[in-house]
Amino acid sequence: MATLLHRLGLASVRHRIVVTLVWLLALVAVGVGAATLSGKTANTFSIPGQESTTALDLMEQKFGAASAGATVQVVFEAPAGETVTIPEQNARQISTTVAQLAEVPGVVAVSNPLDPENPAVSRDQGAAYATVTFGVQPSEVTDEEREELLDVVEQARAFGMTVEARGEALSNPADIGGASEILGVVVALIVLALTYGSLVAAGMNLLTAIVGVGIGAAGIVTLTGFVDLQSTTPILAVMLGLAVGIDYALFIITRFRHELRRGIEVEPAAARAVGTAGSAVVTAGLTVVIALAGLSVVGIPFLTEMGLAAAATIVIAVLVAITLVPAILGFVGLKALPRKHRNVAAAEELPVGRGFIAGWANLVTKQRTLSLVLAVAVLAVIAIPFFSMQTTLNQRAAEGSTQAQAQAIMDSRFGPGVSNPLLILVDGPNAVSYAATVQKQVAALPDVALATPPRPNQDQSAALVTIIPASGPEDEKTVDLVHTIRDTVPDGEGAEVYVTGNTAVSIDVSQKLNDALPVYLALVVGLAFVLLVLVFRSILVPVVGVLGFLLTIGAAFGATVAVFQWGWAASAVNAGSTGPILSLAPIIIVGILFGLAMDYQVFLVSRMHEAHAHGASPRNAIVTGFRQAAPVVVAAATIMFAVFAAFVPEGNDTIKPIAFALAVGIAFDAFIVRMIAVPAALALLGRSAWWLPSWLRWLPELDVEGAALERQPAKEPATV
Repeated sequence: MATLLHRLGLASVRHRIVVTLVWLLALVAVGVGAATLSGKTANTFSIPGQESTTALDLMEQKFGAASAGATVQVVFEAPAGETVTIPEQNARQISTTVAQLAEVPGVVAVSNPLDPENPAVSRDQGAAYATVTFGVQPSEVTDEEREELLDVVEQARAFGMTVEARGEALSNPADIGGASEILGVVVALIVLALTYGSLVAAGMNLLTAIVGVGIGAAGIVTLTGFVDLQSTTPILAVMLGLAVGIDYALFIITRFRHELRRGIEVEPAAARAVGTAGSAVVTAGLTVVIALAGLSVVGIPFLTEMGLAAAATIVIAVLVAITLVPAILGFVGLKALPRKHRNVAAAEELPVGRGFIAGWANLVTKQRTLSLVLAVAVLAVIAIPFFSMQTTLNQRAAEGSTQAQAQAIMDSRFGPGVSNPLLILVDGPNAVSYAATVQKQVAALPDVALATPPRPNQDQSAALVTIIPASGPEDEKTVDLVHTIRDTVPDGEGAEVYVTGNTAVSIDVSQKLNDALPVYLALVVGLAFVLLVLVFRSILVPVVGVLGFLLTIGAAFGATVAVFQWGWAASAVNAGSTGPILSLAPIIIVGILFGLAMDYQVFLVSRMHEAHAHGASPRNAIVTGFRQAAPVVVAAATIMFAVFAAFVPEGNDTIKPIAFALAVGIAFDAFIVRMIAVPAALALLGRSAWWLPSWLRWLPELDVEGAALERQPAKEPATV
């Protein structure tokens, strides 16, 4: 692999004008596609084949678009000492507002809470709510329609009552290109400038990464015109692509500067950088792609789309690193070095024992048992909240928002189950008569506050029963109620019974994701383990890497649960709201964090393996490799942490916990696992760390360190 990449790097640097133009044309082409062909993104989650999803499709067929469209609950609360009908002004205010809501574009139905036949008034008469229904799914409700609805709510407040709104139709899709991305880029530029000591090198590194992530993100946006993608897919791709794009270029540029300092000319130095560091980049990128593409085995379409889109962005980042980066290095030349180093004679390698990094490596490998125990203990303590993690698709609104205030009124006046009812769809030739039987059966179940009479469709072929649970949508009692209905209320009289509604969909999706996580983790870890065995020709080094990742993921989840579920220091990161973690977050975090953790394992240990292959003793190989790779890994982790952390304070509510988990996970993995636990564990293993059973020595050698290139004269590169 090193030889092939060396030839590719040499071709790229020699034909740098053509390579640069091709990448720029690609960027322009996908940019035009994004501007002209993009479509809308989805903001809801469902799994085809699940009972709740199947029922929603049937409801739309039997009852029309309004039955499955996005809804908003507009809540009215009378001042203290008044009711929603006394004085009469309050009743007029509600009727006027209902009429205005019906005129909002996109609205197909509005219920009147004061309708005697179907009232929606609290028992104490102090609050009421109107249900506004759109004819489309939440992701298809436009910003203009949301704004007009909220304008009506704002006008209604002028008459004295408290008026708030909540509902899925008010959820805004995630946007790309905000302050979060800019902040992350600025921090990355600062770290790069400090690392290189050269603004030219820092700017070039950042520029190539932006080209890669721009192509990836624009390609995904273009794809939205042809495929229904989740609104979080482009922003996840940007977040991940920007981080790895900067890091992969950093590794190659650092090796290029190292070769220049050895006195090698620009073109062969760029080619050798691609052949050596580029091999590690390809291997590391492959682990990330495996982790992301592996999301498809879960069998959940929206996760498959997210994983493949993000994996495609990683592939582009790798291709940019091994082609565009050497091409740009050909233009930059010696300017990649600080000015004072450009005319200095070839430098010798620093002695192994010099510098803080080498001193740290010596300390960790000497006090290896203590270092390993402390690192494991710290991460284990941080991971404790993980065992209390709860997941849901029903996201809480940000504190202080109209959604949060509306939810608070609904919970206190009507009970926690009213805002997220369950729906029972009875479908079949005798649906209406059997629905009455179902209603009686369900009304007698524990935790059912109300079961409404069946509501038939026009041709009497289906009927809906609304169930108000006595508990909230995230309560375990509600989960048990859904399972109880499905287990105890059978199909009958030729009719089929389905349980659906937003709460049921959330329960189904969460259950599917929770069941899939262990299978996914085993598959991804297994494939990556095989890859690492091929890279390092060792059994124990991959075992150390995988066990280190398990510590990382446990600590990342523990910290995320403590902040976003328990509310510890939530205001410090502007969490917005606290409660159960979004169901899809854990599996996405595992996929992304595993790939990135293996990146650091490859970059760090490959230099140790290289030193060991050159004859260094096991401990000296660890110190030598650590001294060479650790500064770059620290810089790369700092950049990646900054990029992810920038999405937390002002990011989309869906992205915040994911970005937080990735940021702290990167910090734990790079600064505790890879800087302390891994060198300490390898030092304890000694020579056995590099042991490979004789029956596995037939495995191909990937040559990530570029051993084949050592046999070539540095100043006489192979022809292309």
